[in-house]
Amino acid sequence: MQADNLSNPAPLGLMGFGMTTILLNLHNAGLFPFSGMILAMGLCYGGVAQVIAGIMEFRKGNTFGTTAFTSYGLFWMSFVALSLFPGLETPVAQSTPPAFMACYLLLWGVFTLFMFFGSLKKTKALQFVFASLTLLFFLLAAKDFTGYASLGVFAGYEGIICGASAMYLAMADVINEEYGRIVLPVG
Repeated sequence: MQADNLSNPAPLGLMGFGMTTILLNLHNAGLFPFSGMILAMGLCYGGVAQVIAGIMEFRKGNTFGTTAFTSYGLFWMSFVALSLFPGLETPVAQSTPPAFMACYLLLWGVFTLFMFFGSLKKTKALQFVFASLTLLFFLLAAKDFTGYASLGVFAGYEGIICGASAMYLAMADVINEEYGRIVLPVG
């Protein structure tokens, strides 16, 4: 059997997810307008980098990591596509109605809830990332179902916490590996 001498792709995927999530949720919280910067980050770092991390997790034989990083990388790519190309829809509906976006977000929330249950055998830090992401998707879906803008603002602040937790876990993985000991605890 060949020894596993491959690097850990999780910090790349977590950082791509975390930084992109923070940027989008700074907008959701009402602190910045929606801009090309968010879409570029979503496509390149949130999307492509996470897909690369997912493929690397596949090579390492990590089904959980493969599923998580590849799925959320493709989430970011689909989110960018929905934001940039509303004309791709049928001529009858030229933009995505809030209820349709709510269904999209709700489905991602259900997927994330299942991934949260899968994370229960992982570190507490990873469990927090998935728990907070589950809540984020459900809050954003509720905002689109109800039209209550204040839910979106609350979700934005919660999303900033979610993204920051992913960034913390990414940095903990890198720093702990570099120092060969626990510098930043992950539980």
